[in-house]
Amino acid sequence: MSFMRPEAQATLWRWREALAGASGVAVGIWWMFSGATLTRGIGGVLALASLALLVAGIQRGRFRGRHGGPGVVRVDEGQIAYFGPLTGGVVALSEIAELSYDPSGRPAHWIFAQDGEPDLHIPETAEGADALFDVFASLPGLRVDAVLRAQKQARGSRIVVWTRPVPRAEIMH
Repeated sequence: MSFMRPEAQATLWRWREALAGASGVAVGIWWMFSGATLTRGIGGVLALASLALLVAGIQRGRFRGRHGGPGVVRVDEGQIAYFGPLTGGVVALSEIAELSYDPSGRPAHWIFAQDGEPDLHIPETAEGADALFDVFASLPGLRVDAVLRAQKQARGSRIVVWTRPVPRAEIMH
């Protein structure tokens, strides 16, 4: 039996990394100013590491949204798979040519384009869509703030968030 309302529990879970980072920063600062020389050094390291966790946790918390949408997302061994009630598909991370966000869909969708294949549309509310944050972070040159800005846009048309950089050798030919 839980003593917490489900909405409160969901909010804490959404921001879990940020809360852990904030706690670590607080403990690290407390150790820096209240302990022996060794504890001060450890406190400083803990505060800096926790600050990095806090920043990453805020980004992840902003990315995580509603749940309960159509379909299931699985990210495994360099592939994204989406199994939906009407559509689905698989895209290899190495084959993604463009990542877009479509806020006009209900729910909004992430769109993965690859050369010679149909686009893969994944609702941002699909079960397991939180795992896409790590996928986005692994794309070369993608800025996480561009993903968060696109998600913040409530309406409009498709927003290109990232395009695969063209290798230098291909530019020369």
